[in-house]
Amino acid sequence: MAMLVKSKLSQFDFELPEELVAKYPAEERDASRLMVVHRDTGTIEHKTFYDLKDYFEEGDTLIFNNTKVIPARLYGYKEKTNAQIEVFLLRELNPQLRLWDVMVDPARKIRVGNKLYFKDKKGNIVLLAEVLDNTTSRGRTIRFSFNGTNEEFKKLLYSLGEPPIPKYLGRRAEKIDEERYQTIFAEIEGAVAAPTAGLHFSERLLRYLELKGIHITQLTLHVGLGTFRNIEVEDLSKHQMDAEYYHIPEETAEIVNKSKREGRRVCAVGTTVMRALESSITAQGFLRPSEGWTNLFIYPPFEFHIANCMVTNFHMPKSSLFIMVSAFGGLELMREAYQEAIKEKYRFFTYGDAMLIL
Repeated sequence: MAMLVKSKLSQFDFELPEELVAKYPAEERDASRLMVVHRDTGTIEHKTFYDLKDYFEEGDTLIFNNTKVIPARLYGYKEKTNAQIEVFLLRELNPQLRLWDVMVDPARKIRVGNKLYFKDKKGNIVLLAEVLDNTTSRGRTIRFSFNGTNEEFKKLLYSLGEPPIPKYLGRRAEKIDEERYQTIFAEIEGAVAAPTAGLHFSERLLRYLELKGIHITQLTLHVGLGTFRNIEVEDLSKHQMDAEYYHIPEETAEIVNKSKREGRRVCAVGTTVMRALESSITAQGFLRPSEGWTNLFIYPPFEFHIANCMVTNFHMPKSSLFIMVSAFGGLELMREAYQEAIKEKYRFFTYGDAMLIL
């Protein structure tokens, strides 16, 4: 019997020139470049994202993640010293008690019992918080003090925050990020990072796809920061993903399963969608409507049950995202595609260009 080859982290490393990291989005959402990779032939085509419509026919299904990114990055001040502290909202633990899991930076300055205050744009202190617990080296549980309804509190909290664009962009969030670090179908609040493959879709492209008779359906997976956490182990079977909340509605499962039964294209728009789909499979290999938390880590070899094509961005070396894409597209073909992308100066990461794997 053949031994299963263990996947090692070092297989997913590659050199990426710094200048290929996209610092800003393309002028139009659907104007980014699109690399089309055919798994069956190994052929690679170079297109623009708007050309995506030519690869789908009536009866095919595209599945989007409708999670909405919250303005998770706040800047507070430490009581007594007035040192500025970045407070990154991760998860609301208890709305009644206003308890949140957050990450703080610089973490060494923030201990249990410390108090923080937050100012509005005019410089008035409008919100206070106390640190209740250490959860990880940078993680804290904090309780906000606010007299008012939950709705008023959320409104205030979000007015103080800014879009949580990735640190590697090397800049603070700007006006453009308020619109472009969010997909056009974002509606269910709870992500702290954007599902980036969905950022390329424009209203006109969606309309065109729908007119062509292509099913557009949605699920929710709230992207956490765990997706971007560095993998510290060489043996991938030992890596533990952080759990993320997901919800697959009944209607979505029905649409997807119909396309699947008819042998149509079922396209996962992004790694987050792929992760949610593969977390909810029936015994017969169909999509099951469900809601819960998933810590599924997809790495080669992996048997995919639902999607037979995917849209994805160009990801970081050794990231769980590049590893998943390699499990889907095949490691050798993906390495070749990425080398081609580097040679052709495709833009990488969150605001970068896209790939369609057929």
